[in-house]
Amino acid sequence: MSSDVLKISIHFSGGAEILFDNIKKHELSLQKDDLTWDLRRLISWIRDNKMKSRQELFAKGDSVRPGILVLVNDTDWDLLGQTDYELCNGDEVHFISTLHGG
Repeated sequence: MSSDVLKISIHFSGGAEILFDNIKKHELSLQKDDLTWDLRRLISWIRDNKMKSRQELFAKGDSVRPGILVLVNDTDWDLLGQTDYELCNGDEVHFISTLHGG
C-alpha cells in the first residue's frame, strides 16, 4: 500500500444513501498531502465530490446536518473528537440518517 494514499470506506444508511445514488458503500483512495485527512475534510470532500444535488441535506458548514449519526469503526464520533478525528488507513466511516419522514 502506497504511503501517499489513504484508503478508507464510507457507508451510508438509514436513508442517507438516497443522496448518493442509492450506493451504500464507497471505497476511497484519498491522496495524502500537507493537510490532515480528518472527518471535517472528509465531509467537505464527500459533499464536493460524491453529491450531485441536495448537499444541504447532508452537510452543514464543515460538519454533517443534525440527525446524521457518524460512526468510525463502529465507534460514535462523539467519543473520537467529532470532525477533528484524524483518519487512518482501513477506517470505516458510517453516516446513518436518524430522520425519517412520516
